Amino acid sequence: MALQPKPGILDIAPYVGGRAETAASAHPVKLSSNENALGASPLAVEAYRAAADRLHIYPEGSARILREAIGESHGLDPARIVCGNGSDELLSLLAHAYLRPGDEALFSAHAFLVYRIAALANSARPVVAPEKELRVDVDAMLACATPRTRLVYLANPNNPTGSYLGRDEVRRLHQGLGPHVLLVIDAAYAEYVRRDDYEAGIELVASNDNVVMTRTFSKVYGLAGLRVGWAYCPPAVVDVLGRVRGPFNVSAPAQRASAAALKDRAHVEKSVAHNERWRAWLIETIRAAGFRVDDSVGNFVLIHFADPRESAAADDFLCARGLVLRGMKAYGLPHCLRLTVGAEDANRRVTAALAEFRSGR
Repeated sequence: MALQPKPGILDIAPYVGGRAETAASAHPVKLSSNENALGASPLAVEAYRAAADRLHIYPEGSARILREAIGESHGLDPARIVCGNGSDELLSLLAHAYLRPGDEALFSAHAFLVYRIAALANSARPVVAPEKELRVDVDAMLACATPRTRLVYLANPNNPTGSYLGRDEVRRLHQGLGPHVLLVIDAAYAEYVRRDDYEAGIELVASNDNVVMTRTFSKVYGLAGLRVGWAYCPPAVVDVLGRVRGPFNVSAPAQRASAAALKDRAHVEKSVAHNERWRAWLIETIRAAGFRVDDSVGNFVLIHFADPRESAAADDFLCARGLVLRGMKAYGLPHCLRLTVGAEDANRRVTAALAEFRSGR
């Protein structure tokens, strides 16, 4: 009998990140991966470089420097924080720790692709709840929960739709799940949200034994290349993750740079202000060109086209001008492109190109 992986592995479509290249341009403008248009904090860059003379030394295994910095920044107990190689690693580790063959992992349609991958990699069944107008539907999520549901992923805000659930709806979702179900709130874009009814998940984790919140340094902090994420967890989940995560899973330079980034509040506020201004401008300008664009609380917008063919034609048209967006076929939205909020010049170029594409149709 030929060598075979465990059930579920061969059902996984490998994750493909936002592309950067385009055959038509030597210097493409990458607007496909929701990266920070302003880059990393100068303090983070300086801290990263300062760590270069100790590259022969293993990092401290628990990421204590970073956990303490996160705790100080957010008013949290560092003992309840687990750091990872991006929040992706933590999302996968939670599935590895809590999903058994035959269990179910529940998430909404158009949610982050890693959720499905994590479920299948652990021989569990991914269960997809329908959304209502590209927004998580709590009633639909609860209707899809069964006695086999062990893990629920909630991206809040959600990528790629840009929508979010208010705190009351998140709490209603949690209350409708059994104590044997782990609710994982993926708050990768939390820093960008400026809405009174939004809560990233800290309060819910603090008062419950079956909720975890994950965060990342890849977005507002501009450290996507370093791959650093963290989770705020109940003590029992911290213990479990400590048993299954790899040793030294966050490099020493990455820890130092991330800790420094937390201290640069001015850079974070500048990044958020830039995003607020240009996201609103992009939505207004692209709508004026005749496209449907959904409201968003992230650092990206979702552009709708008439059908998948028009979306593909627009993608080709933009790529020919060195502008790289993200196609949404893998997310079940083949008629859409996702556009990251970029620097001013990139934003103006992409809107001009979209208007040109529309006028030529």
